[in-house]
Amino acid sequence: MLARTLVQKLPVGARAFSSTCARNAAEVKRLGVVGAGQMGLGIALVAATKARVPVTLVDASETSLDKGLAFADKLLSKDVAKQRITQDEADAARALLQPTTILEDLDSVDFVIEAVPEIPSLKFDIFSKLAEICPKHAILATNTSSISITRIAASTTKDPNDTSNSSRVVSTHFMNPVPVQKGVEIISGLQTSQETLDTAVEFCKKLGKIPSISKDSPGFLANRILMPYINEAIICLETGVGDRDSIDAIMKNGTNVPMGPLQLADFIGLDTCLAIMKVLYEETSDSKYRPSVHLRNMVDAGWLGKKSGKGFYDYQ
Repeated sequence: MLARTLVQKLPVGARAFSSTCARNAAEVKRLGVVGAGQMGLGIALVAATKARVPVTLVDASETSLDKGLAFADKLLSKDVAKQRITQDEADAARALLQPTTILEDLDSVDFVIEAVPEIPSLKFDIFSKLAEICPKHAILATNTSSISITRIAASTTKDPNDTSNSSRVVSTHFMNPVPVQKGVEIISGLQTSQETLDTAVEFCKKLGKIPSISKDSPGFLANRILMPYINEAIICLETGVGDRDSIDAIMKNGTNVPMGPLQLADFIGLDTCLAIMKVLYEETSDSKYRPSVHLRNMVDAGWLGKKSGKGFYDYQ
């Protein structure tokens, strides 16, 4: 009854889109995740707890896998302590996470999500291999925050006219931290098929996420809006318009956001912010996306934010 009521409240167009997606979407029985860092581990854990599907978690580093799974144990224990889930549910979710250092172990997945650093050549290499390793029906998704989906899809084939692999490529751009943030961007490349898009949308819904659809344009939606905002805050700091605390305080207390732009930049990672601003600037040639000089200097100094212990704030 509740589900029917919710559907009835949707606009007619939204109901039609939702039902069409569900009709065209393929079932995902096993997920693969490439990269056991904060994003990859978060995606894998949400898939295990929400969609309750087995997850093959791949990373070239045993140390990264061990660190990621230890973090998963910590998050699950916290959820049990706060009575969000039972111990049995936590144990069941943990058992669904299957770590490996072998990419070829993804040969039986229905959907794979790449979550490695924003290095184009690295992603292109991974996708060329995934196209050969994964079953021919499997969706090949990337968690990229800025790299063209069309370019990533092109790396899966030597013949541009053969779209059997490139049509299966899509972006599922999750927000950090994945277990907490509800939003996810779904971005199609020029080659992406409608079935691939529909499957990605429906699977993200099963993960408890709220999908937004974006075109394959520099920065997509989230970072096209967010990063210039952060960059302008840094420019305000470097030009003396306001100090750190005043900049963050006015945005927190004046616009009701949970943290100011400088603190948010620290949590995202200043190197990540700079990399995305560079993509926006280079691919649009629009001066409004020029990265702040101060942002470049902080990255050069190794002050990357929370992960390095120092950014606009100290985290030692």
